[in-house]
Amino acid sequence: MLDRHLIAHPHPAAAPENIVTWGAYRVSVLQDRLFRLERSETHCFRDAATQSVWFRDMPSQHFCVKKGTKRCTISTAACTLILHERREDCRIVLNGKKLRIGNRGNLFGTYRTLDLCDGNLYHDPVTHEVKPIALGTGVCSVTGIAVFDDAASLTLGEDGQVRAECGDGTDEYIFAYGHDYLAAVRALYAISGNTPLIPRYALGNWWSRYYAYTDRSYLALLKKFEDRDVPLTVATIDMDWHYSTFVDRKFGVTAKGRDTEFYGGKDGWTGYTWNEDLFPDWRAFLQKIHEKNLKITLNLHPAEGIRWWEECYPRMAAAMGIDPATYEVVRFDIADPNFVNHYFSLIHKPYELAGVDFWWIDWQQGTRSDLEGLDPLWALNHYHTLDHAKNHALSLILSRYAGIGSHRYPIGFSGDSYITWETLRYLPYFTLTASNVGYTWWSHDIGGHMCGETDGELYLRHVQFGVFSPINRLHCSCEPTVTKEPWAYGNGTGAIAMDFLRLRHRLIPFLYTMNYCTHTEGKALIEPLYYQWDVPQAYSNRNEYLFGGLLVAPVTQKLKKDGYARVKVWLPHGRWTDIFTGDCYVVPEGGEEKTLLRRLESIPVLAPAGTILPFSMDRGNCSENPHYLRIDCYAGNGKFQLYEDGGEIGVSGEFFTEFTMTERFEENIAVQSLVITSHGDEEVISKERKLEIRFADIFDGTLSVFVDGLPSNVDRNDDEAVCAAIAFAPRREYRLEVRYPIQDAMAKQRGRALRILTCAEGDNEEKARLRRSIAAAKTQEEYLVAVDGSRLSQGEKMRLKETLSATK
Repeated sequence: MLDRHLIAHPHPAAAPENIVTWGAYRVSVLQDRLFRLERSETHCFRDAATQSVWFRDMPSQHFCVKKGTKRCTISTAACTLILHERREDCRIVLNGKKLRIGNRGNLFGTYRTLDLCDGNLYHDPVTHEVKPIALGTGVCSVTGIAVFDDAASLTLGEDGQVRAECGDGTDEYIFAYGHDYLAAVRALYAISGNTPLIPRYALGNWWSRYYAYTDRSYLALLKKFEDRDVPLTVATIDMDWHYSTFVDRKFGVTAKGRDTEFYGGKDGWTGYTWNEDLFPDWRAFLQKIHEKNLKITLNLHPAEGIRWWEECYPRMAAAMGIDPATYEVVRFDIADPNFVNHYFSLIHKPYELAGVDFWWIDWQQGTRSDLEGLDPLWALNHYHTLDHAKNHALSLILSRYAGIGSHRYPIGFSGDSYITWETLRYLPYFTLTASNVGYTWWSHDIGGHMCGETDGELYLRHVQFGVFSPINRLHCSCEPTVTKEPWAYGNGTGAIAMDFLRLRHRLIPFLYTMNYCTHTEGKALIEPLYYQWDVPQAYSNRNEYLFGGLLVAPVTQKLKKDGYARVKVWLPHGRWTDIFTGDCYVVPEGGEEKTLLRRLESIPVLAPAGTILPFSMDRGNCSENPHYLRIDCYAGNGKFQLYEDGGEIGVSGEFFTEFTMTERFEENIAVQSLVITSHGDEEVISKERKLEIRFADIFDGTLSVFVDGLPSNVDRNDDEAVCAAIAFAPRREYRLEVRYPIQDAMAKQRGRALRILTCAEGDNEEKARLRRSIAAAKTQEEYLVAVDGSRLSQGEKMRLKETLSATK
C-alpha cells in the first residue's frame, strides 16, 4: 500500500440529484454549462476518480428534464442538452443556436514536449522525417462547444493507486461556454483541481545547462553572475551530478560481466550516486549554493532503475526483496506501490535532507509501463508532487506535460528545442494556447537547447521573451561551444540580456501576485487576447498575449538594416503605454493593427491605462518579500492587490497591499490619485519597508501626500517621471495626488519626436532641420509632411509616425 502522503484525496462522485439517465446515457449536470455525458450499452458507468478528473461533487444544479421515446432534453438557465439515441445526433442549444457536440473550431491546448522541434516541426532522429506536432484540444472553441473525452483515462483508486480500468464506452465532458473562455477554463479546474501556488523562488531567473561542471567551476560560474549583479534564484545541476558518461569505465561493468539486462546494463543516463570525481564534497557544495540564496534542482532519468554500483542499491534491493549479493537491478516500476514508497524514502529523501530543493524529472522513455495504459510520466509527476508536498509548504517539480489535469503538477518542461528563430516564433503561441487546458506554468529552454545557430540577436530576443514568459530558465546542450552565459554574447546583446535578467528578478512581486490569482481565481499569467476581446484580430495575432494584464508582443524577427525590428500587432481600444519606450497609443473603438518598430533594447510591452506595476528593488539573489518596493503607476483608473506570504521565511500568514488609482479632470488640469491600504499578517513583510511611487507617464506636476488623511512631507525624487519615497507602515492609509497640466496631442507628439531624433542615426543637420520643422507643425498633417519629406531612414520615419493615431 502507498504511504499515506502519496494518496490524493479526490471527491469523484456526482450528487445523485445532478444525475439523469436515459437509454444508454448517464448525464451529470456539473455546472449550468458543463455536462458529463457517459454512454454505455451495458450501463457500466464510472464513479471513481480518473487521472484527469477528481471532483464531480458539485452543489445541486437547477435544471429541467423532459424524457421522450426518441429524445431527452436537459435544460439549465444557460443552455439545453438534447440527447438522441445516436451520439452523433446529440446537440447543444446555446444562445439560440443548435450546435453539434464536438471539437470543430477548437482553439487547442498544448503538447507533451518540444524535444527535437524546430518551431512546430519535429525532426525524427532515426527516420529523419520532419512533421508538425499536433496540439491537443482545449476547452475553448470558436463554436462555443468543446469536448474532452476521459474514457481512456485510468481509474485513480481511494488507496492512491492507479488501476487499469477505463470507461466503458464514452466519457465526455461537454464545455458549452460560448466565448466565455475564462469560465470554461475555470470549469476545467472545478472538476480536475486548482493549479497549486508555486514557490516564489521559481519566478526568478534559473541557470541550467547540460554540462559536466565540477563543484569549483559551478561556483565560479555563479560568482560571475554575482560580479555582474545578475540575480539568480534557481541553480540546476543536470545529469552529470551523478556518474553518467563513463559508468562502464568507472565501475568496470563490462569487465565484470555485468553489462546484461539482469544487471541493468551500462547506460549512464539513469543515476543516483553523486559523482565525487566532479563533486568530491557534494554536501558542502550544496551548502555553498544555498548560502548564495539559491534553490537547487537535480535532473532525473529514472527509467533504468537502481543498479548495483549505486550507493543506495543495497538498501533499495533489500527493500524490494532482492539479495544485493546477486547485483540484480531493481527495475523501475512506478505502478508498484512498494517500489514507489522506497523510491522516495530511500533514494530522494536523503538528498533532500542534504540540500536538494526539488527535482527535475526528465522522462523521455515513452508512455508504456508495467500497468497497461499507465504513462510513467503521469505517475512520476503525480507521486513526485505529492511526495514533495510532504515536507514543503509549496510543492514543485519540473517535468513534461502528461495530459489534461497536468496543471496540478507544475512546472512544465517543454524539452530540448532547436536554437532557431522558428522556435522563438512558435513559443508565444505554444505558451498561450496551453492556457486553454489550464496549463499555465510552461518552462522553455530559453535561448533554445541544441543545433541551430549562435546569434547574439536571437539569444537576446529569446531572453526578452523569457522575461515575459511563465518561467525564465536559461538552458542549452553540453556542446562546449554553445552557452547561454550572457557575457559570451557581444555587440551589446549580452549586456542588454543582463538588464532583462535583472528586470525579471525585479518583477517577482508582480509575478507572485499573478501566481496567487492563478491559484485562487483560475486566471493565468499568460492569456490569449481572445479571452478579453472577441474580434477576429485577437484570434489571428498569434504572437501577442496578455501577461498579467500587460500586452506583450515579443520580437521574433531579425533587425532590418535600418536598426529596427518590425512587430505586427493588434491593439485593443484604449490607452496603452510601452513600459520601455514610453510610447503612448490611444486606440479608437474596434482596435487597430499597427507595425511597431523596436531596437535591440526592448520589445513591445504595453500597459493599459490605470496599470499598477510593483517591482522589487532589493539587490542580490534573494526572492523574499522585498524591503525596497517600487510601484510604477500609469495614469487612469485601476486597482492592484499585491499578495505576499511568509512561505520563504517559514511564516504561515498572508499580507495584502491594495493600490487604487483614480483619474479626474478640472478644466486644463488632470488629477491622478493613488490610495494605498493594507491588511493581513505584518510579520510577513519587512518592518522597514520603503515604497517608491513612480507616476511613470506623468513628467511634471504638483504632488501632495496624505497619511491617514493628514498632509505629509515626503522625499520627492523625480527622474523622468514624478516620484516620491514613503516609509511604509502597515494598516495606514496613504493618498498621493498629482495635479498636472493637460498637454495637447501635438505637444506630446513633438516631445516624443525629440526623444526619437536624439537617438536616431543619420545626418545631424538633417535631424536638426526636421526637429525645427516638427516644432513649427501645428497639425498632424503638417507633422506628416515634415517627417515624410526628411532624408532620414525609412525606419526612423516609421518610428516618428508610429503613435499618430493617438493624436487624431
